[in-house]
Parts: sequence; structure tokens; C-alpha cells
Amino acid sequence: MKIDPATLADLDALVEGWVTLAEEQREHGSYLRAEPNRDPMRESLAKSVVSDDVLVARDDGAVIGFVTLEIERGRLEETVTRGVVPYLFVFPDRRNEGVGAELLEAAESSLLDRGADVVSLDVMAGNEAARRFYRRHGYGSYRVRVEKSVSDESDTHSRDDR
Repeated sequence: MKIDPATLADLDALVEGWVTLAEEQREHGSYLRAEPNRDPMRESLAKSVVSDDVLVARDDGAVIGFVTLEIERGRLEETVTRGVVPYLFVFPDRRNEGVGAELLEAAESSLLDRGADVVSLDVMAGNEAARRFYRRHGYGSYRVRVEKSVSDESDTHSRDDR
């Protein structure tokens, strides 16, 4: 396995990975719709590839996982420079082989080189496997987002319709 910067030739694999990720996250409470976001994510991932913000794990040239990274640019000044990992994905048939750990380590190293003091990422509260993975790699809670539905119980929109 080798970790490299993604190229535009990797774009189809990246998009397929993101769609799979979005589909999987639905079972953990995500509101993201996979297929309707395919084209916007293709555009977003292409921009990230061009700006060297995507790393891929390869085995025999095939993409088996990817991680996106960026330096957070907020309007307010903070005491740290925050690196962010928006997406970390390993194709299901390559999980539990250390691919995710290597991608995360490579992202952290790249973000450190870009001036990050800390690295943040989001994980669905209900995704205990992902939470365990990140805890094993030294991540702890920084901010907790809470939410509630304000729709009426008789609302005709189910979670699956979102």
C-alpha cells in the first residue's frame, strides 16, 4: 500500500467512495443524500484534488481509500491553527487492514506541514466503530453538537425522505 496525493484520474474512485460513505452514514443518523449529491461532490472533490487537499491509499495502483484535508479559515481569530479532515474513507473490502490509520497519519502530517496546531474532524454520534477508531488515534471530544426535530409528529416527511 502506498499513500499519494490524488490526481484527477482518481476522481471517479473518489466520488464512488464518497457516495458509499454517505450511504453508510445514513444508518448512523446522517441527513446527507448520497446520489443527489454525486455531481456537487464530484466538483468539490475535483477542486480539492487540484489544490492538493486529497490523499489516496493505493494498492497495485487502485484507490482503496482516501482522506481530504484543509486548514480551517474562519472569520474570527483563534489561538490555534486548526487542520480539518472532512472525509476519511476506506473501501469496505479493504477495512481492518490499517488503511484508515495510514491515511489519518498522512493527513495529520500534511496538516502539520501546513501549520496546523490541532486536527479536527466530525464523526456521527451513533457511529461507535468510527468513534473507537478516532479515540485509538488520540482524538477526543472538542465540541458537541446537539439537535432536536422541530417538526410536528404528524409531519409526513420521514427520516428516509430527507
